[in-house]
Amino acid sequence: MTISRDTLRWCSLTYIGLCLGYAIMVVCVLPWWTPALVTLLWLAIGYRFRWGGANQRATSRKAWPWSLLPLFLWWVYIYLDDSFGQLDIGAVIFHLQAGIEENGSTDRQIAGVVYVLAAIVMSMAVTWLVRADHRWRLWERVLSLFLLAFNPLLFGLSLRGASVIDDDESWLNDRYRPPEIVKAPQKAPNLLYIYMESTERTYSDTARFGHVYDDLEALGERGVVFRGVKQLDNTGWTMAGMVATQCGVPLMPAGLMHDNQFEPLADVLPGVNCLGDLLHERGYRLTYMAGASTKFAGKAKFYNGHGFDTVLGRDELADKVAPDYLNDWGLYDDTLFDLAEERIRRLHDSGQPYAFFGLTLAAHPPFGNPAKSCLEHQGPFDGTDMLYSVKCTGWLVKNFIDRLDREGLLDNTLVVVSSDHLSMKNSAWEDLIAEDRQNTLMMLGNGLRPEIIERPSTMVDVLPTVLEAMGYEIPDHRAGLGSSLFSNQPTLVERYSLDEVNRRMRSENLLQERLWQGVN
Repeated sequence: MTISRDTLRWCSLTYIGLCLGYAIMVVCVLPWWTPALVTLLWLAIGYRFRWGGANQRATSRKAWPWSLLPLFLWWVYIYLDDSFGQLDIGAVIFHLQAGIEENGSTDRQIAGVVYVLAAIVMSMAVTWLVRADHRWRLWERVLSLFLLAFNPLLFGLSLRGASVIDDDESWLNDRYRPPEIVKAPQKAPNLLYIYMESTERTYSDTARFGHVYDDLEALGERGVVFRGVKQLDNTGWTMAGMVATQCGVPLMPAGLMHDNQFEPLADVLPGVNCLGDLLHERGYRLTYMAGASTKFAGKAKFYNGHGFDTVLGRDELADKVAPDYLNDWGLYDDTLFDLAEERIRRLHDSGQPYAFFGLTLAAHPPFGNPAKSCLEHQGPFDGTDMLYSVKCTGWLVKNFIDRLDREGLLDNTLVVVSSDHLSMKNSAWEDLIAEDRQNTLMMLGNGLRPEIIERPSTMVDVLPTVLEAMGYEIPDHRAGLGSSLFSNQPTLVERYSLDEVNRRMRSENLLQERLWQGVN
């Protein structure tokens, strides 16, 4: 069967219009009907100028359009934007180097296949139009330059590449203070640190999100709540949030000099001391436990390389739960907290100081993975409501801490509850990005009195703040790039602003080299 030129013309123009409309909708966060409106406008223009019409001269040879590669790169950018809500070149580079196996983003993997197929079909449509209408053969050459020049993916890479000619490549390194403890308390306190996946303080705004944050607000009334904790570049994904809070530095990717024939990195940040290193030197037993695989994004390599005795994830814990009670990432949070309670009880009974770090999964974008106990407590889950999953996280965390407290397992223990980073794109995205955003950070126990500390800060300030909350003295109230929020020492963003620190980071080389010193 032969398809007529007119049919090919309108099919190609319609598909290109839909792709253009979808791209505008994703990048500009516009309503779902945007693609239809853009397509109608595109078809009207095509009809007016008779694009691909029978009376238009075809190209003399079947040349390939110059714009195919630029268009494909735009599809890559739109996929990243649609998946995560914002482009983070550092995250892309780090995950490619550290390893992306054992990730639970099945929905995004399926979406990736759909995007590839959509890009292929669009390339076919554009190729037909360019060959059918000689005018488009000329226009698309200019279009290809435009697509390359304004692709945020390439723009981000060019900003990082420009650092090789920058004359101030040590700005952050000059302000880095190697973490050090100069005086310890008489009795070493324990540490319980709970990272809540993507559960930022922004959700406490009841006007936008209702009462999904109420359990965390109630938990915060028992200790110190920190407000104004912003997000630096290179701290916006789970591994980066852990590095920022434990090492006092952003997770700047290793760079191509450390890419060993595209094999995963052998070590993660061997060039700096982190909280685990400091506590290990003082005889602490260190444990990390999470529902997801520790192979993903180099978590096992980071924790094993920085003083931890026990690192547990999906691979090590899955045999302790029913096979039918696992999500795409791993264990549900109610299961994780039950196992964590057993582990903490054994650590407590050992009489040796310990630090326990845990990571939740319930609020992982785009829709979350609420636990079965949350369904019993909150009612049915519609499968897409992130606010349901955020509320689930808060309730589970508060319930977990209450259980430990009732058992007397939190005596002489500092409890830290924080988000790992600001949420990536989810079903509440438009409300999340409508106003100023902040990370969650609160500390309870170990003699801390309830108060609210509101200061411009970032997650790199958590390390010195935790050390001082545990009773350790550190030089000038500083560690890494951070300053203790209990002190009068100004933070980097108080002194220079968030935008300025981010701008300096794009030109930084020496701190990056320090972080990865020793990696081949």
